[in-house]
Amino acid sequence: MPPTIGIDLGTTNSCCAVIEGGRPVVVVNQEGTRTTPSVVAFGQNSELLVGHPAKRQMVVNPKSSVFAVKRLMGRSYFSDVVQQARSHYPYDIVEGDSRDAWVQLDGRKFSPPEISSKILAKLRQAAERHTSGEVKDAVVTVPAYFDDRQRQATKDAGEIAGLNVVRIINEPTAAALAYGIDKADTGTVAVFDLGGGTFDISMLEVKKGIFHVLSTCGDTFLGGEDFDQEILKHFIGVCEGTLNMKLPKDPFVFQRLKEAAENAKHELSFSSETLVSIPFLTTGGGHSHSIQFRFARADMEKLVDGLVQRLAPFCQRAMSDAKLTPKSIDAVLLVGGMTRMPAVRRLAEQVFQKPPRGDINPDEAVAIGAAIQAGIISGALEKILLLDVTPLSLGIETGGGIFTKIIDRNTTIPIKRSRIFTTAYDQQPMVEVNVLQGEREMAEDNLSLGKFQLIGIPPSPRGVPQIEVQFEIDADGLVRVTARDLGTGQEQAIQVKSFGGLGRGEVERLQKEAEDHAQTDREKREAAEARNLAESILYGANKILADYTDKLDETTRGDLEKTVDLLETAMEKDDLAQVRELSRMLTSLVNTFASKLYETSPG
Repeated sequence: MPPTIGIDLGTTNSCCAVIEGGRPVVVVNQEGTRTTPSVVAFGQNSELLVGHPAKRQMVVNPKSSVFAVKRLMGRSYFSDVVQQARSHYPYDIVEGDSRDAWVQLDGRKFSPPEISSKILAKLRQAAERHTSGEVKDAVVTVPAYFDDRQRQATKDAGEIAGLNVVRIINEPTAAALAYGIDKADTGTVAVFDLGGGTFDISMLEVKKGIFHVLSTCGDTFLGGEDFDQEILKHFIGVCEGTLNMKLPKDPFVFQRLKEAAENAKHELSFSSETLVSIPFLTTGGGHSHSIQFRFARADMEKLVDGLVQRLAPFCQRAMSDAKLTPKSIDAVLLVGGMTRMPAVRRLAEQVFQKPPRGDINPDEAVAIGAAIQAGIISGALEKILLLDVTPLSLGIETGGGIFTKIIDRNTTIPIKRSRIFTTAYDQQPMVEVNVLQGEREMAEDNLSLGKFQLIGIPPSPRGVPQIEVQFEIDADGLVRVTARDLGTGQEQAIQVKSFGGLGRGEVERLQKEAEDHAQTDREKREAAEARNLAESILYGANKILADYTDKLDETTRGDLEKTVDLLETAMEKDDLAQVRELSRMLTSLVNTFASKLYETSPG
């Protein structure tokens, strides 16, 4: 029987795991690593690049490289978070066919589920190579605070990638499964999940193989990307102050600074200070400018303190919803790469008044938990029961624009619940049902998941017709709403659909397109990666030849010019073996020159 895999579709990195011999095993990808960057790019001749190959060429191809697309899933183009992303990201975010957020690459528009499907397809291929067989079924995780539209968009992405998404589960819940697979303990666990794009905090009760989610809370636009932006703004200020000039609004410059900010953040999780060095960042006055400065952890923590402090109220609310206090929580689990930051760990310890557990890999825990849930569904694992909750309240708009809740947040799912309503005026022949999700009192302040009409109500005085509205949430957290006139039996229903702008026909078309081009994409992958790496090193070599004429001796200049010419010829002939070899040679020449330049530079 083909295995069911577990996938953590992350903002920054994604991961896949599978059950083997009753144990979860993380799948190594095609590049030999256990996590895959959530980056998709279109290189030369529109070759598709996913993961490490896409990330490696982001610096030279920022406008055609998409990262953090998870933050756009199921979002309106006009929402504040999307407009914020537009100002931060070098690639183009545009209005989609249904007023939602899409991305534009090389003149083509792509929905976030379509971009995400490329990442899922790569993970699926890695799993098939690992298991030596076909993989069709998957459990995919989402942030606990994802609403219905975002969950639907995630499911669409899986289907486009050729996966049957048998279950969607919350990331903190998956992490708790990973923690508890070997434990027979009974206790209460707080799962503190801060990843690249989202923050979730969940309270779970673990009782001998039963995992009961008590509450969940969070922010789907608070994560490592926001920390990177604060550091990036600081780096821009340092560079402009050092160079005494405004940096150009150049995606190439932006991407190199962003990469430096991300690397510095990682290094300062383990060191008190790091050296930031960015050679050939920009030009001005006929010269190329390089930047080098020291950056201390203490300075970084001042920059991001506002973001760190934003985490605490969510933790307090999750404890309050679950009727818990710090003393009643037995363990705190840290999930997501951002929990490696010492300031984040200190915040978690202060809020919960105990040191967090360190015996779980924050990058792999969610994928492992998803694989465990996959094993439960497929029958490979037994004696584990997962009881999850819905993160937001659901209801309808009633008279005066009021939001009337039918299912409260943190209700265990699956769930089916109904209420009786009536008409607002005499002889009313129909009612419009506006399905809402959120916590605000007024309908206009909550998210509308969709509207439908129940018609054919017999003429009656107001208040006489009895109309039952029923909400049903399945195990994936997806919603179906039914309205029925109890007098006539007339009924209308709505299966709430994704806001990703993708109808069933579009999903099926993209799924078939992905299948048809799978072999071609695999054949192009190595060639595209080699060409993009070559273009990157050619750019650096040509900058040296143009900007450092007075510092090049004849031998170095001759070696650079000769190797550049040979590499350009090899690329024209599509000689991949020569392209790889000459790229290595040119990289060595450039690095040697750069080292000598720094050694002779004053200061």
